[in-house]
Amino acid sequence: MLQEQSRSVAMQIYLPIAEISVNIFLLLGLGGLVGLLSGLFGVGGGFLITPLLFFIGIPPAVAVATGANQVVASSVTGVLAQFKRKAVDVPMGLVLQAGGLVGSGLGIMLFNYLTRLGQLDLAVQLAYVVFLGSIGLLMLQESVRALRRSHRTDLPRPKARNHGLIHKLPFKVKFRTSGLYISVIPPLLVGMAVGVLAAIMGVGGGFIMVPAMIYLLDMPTKVVIGTSLFQILIVSAFTTMLHAITNQSVDVMLALLLILGGVVGAQVGSQLGARLKAEQLRILLALLVLAVGVKLGLDLLLPPGELYSLSTGRTR
Repeated sequence: MLQEQSRSVAMQIYLPIAEISVNIFLLLGLGGLVGLLSGLFGVGGGFLITPLLFFIGIPPAVAVATGANQVVASSVTGVLAQFKRKAVDVPMGLVLQAGGLVGSGLGIMLFNYLTRLGQLDLAVQLAYVVFLGSIGLLMLQESVRALRRSHRTDLPRPKARNHGLIHKLPFKVKFRTSGLYISVIPPLLVGMAVGVLAAIMGVGGGFIMVPAMIYLLDMPTKVVIGTSLFQILIVSAFTTMLHAITNQSVDVMLALLLILGGVVGAQVGSQLGARLKAEQLRILLALLVLAVGVKLGLDLLLPPGELYSLSTGRTR
């Protein structure tokens, strides 16, 4: 009995910023799971790692800041690979980054304001419920349509998109890699929105940026992923730095364990992903996103098992 207890204690690691002890293998497993999803579905996983950290008791402020830190690590290799393929529109990425840096600064201000009000935990969890529920439903709907189109040839083709308003805006710039001549205002606004989300939710924002770049900015798909990663890398790094300076909420030990597990999981996921069809992968991802959103929603609505608890968390 004593040996089993000593082993369980040895597997625990104390996270100084989060101020709790967590099983090492649990953290490695979470990082591996998110890495698996990254390799399997081609997503950064920032919108899943933060809620998963909630579930194991990591304070939302630490989960958000550390989640942004992992997004930086997971984006580096992807950006380098996309640069080798010449699939990054650097001028477009710089415009998106300019908006993202402004949005990140605004998001940090809102984050700190909610912290002072004592409403940060509720606001972050509500934001995740709304975004994961909405994105999950849209992804599931689009995936089902794509699956139906793959089996039928008599379905009508999607109508051409009309961006008359965007093309009438001033301050037009030619983006040669994307083959676009549009105003810089829409990319700035898209980048700003993603920057706010990165600061408040600890996500890279690719699950919003990629659809916006395709359907709003009308960028070709071959440069969307690389340009999105290029923007996410810089904005997430800036967001992590702001969190570390203003809130001291980046737990380096937690981030290292998650990244270590993520590297292994990504390799396994990339091999598994090659065996499944794209439509099947998108449906699985949509169901996973919905499941996490439902779990967070139930945690907010259902009464906890213990109505009272003692906390040793920091006060600001």
